[in-house]
Amino acid sequence: MQSLQSALEQQNSQLELLAALLDQELHLISTRNAEDLMNLLQKKEQTLDAIQESDAFLNKHYQVQLADTQPPEEVEKLTTQVRKTLEQCQYQTQINQRAVEQGQLRLTHLRNLMLEVRAKESLTYDKSGKPNSGRSGSGIQA
Repeated sequence: MQSLQSALEQQNSQLELLAALLDQELHLISTRNAEDLMNLLQKKEQTLDAIQESDAFLNKHYQVQLADTQPPEEVEKLTTQVRKTLEQCQYQTQINQRAVEQGQLRLTHLRNLMLEVRAKESLTYDKSGKPNSGRSGSGIQA
């Protein structure tokens, strides 16, 4: 059984790993490298699972220690550091979310531009010289 202090140190190192993964994720989002991004997301999921397990352990033992006595100063410092690292991860997650949203907007805009170009290419002109997107002729009837 590990101590509360060592559990907090482990939690902080897991959060630092998550921060590094989020940084890599932003790079892969910007380069649109889908295959590497999927591999990174698997690592990220494993890291998040480990963090969740640590959270459960810490929550249980921290509450027990608070009930018994005031936690040591080292534990308070580590708790503050863990919270700062967590806030950094949350901020990086928001940045990555915005990057994905911007990418989706760019793709939608590109799709619309391509549809407009395709529509312009299929335009024909009527007898008066005005654009007409209808059929190019009456066709041949036998």
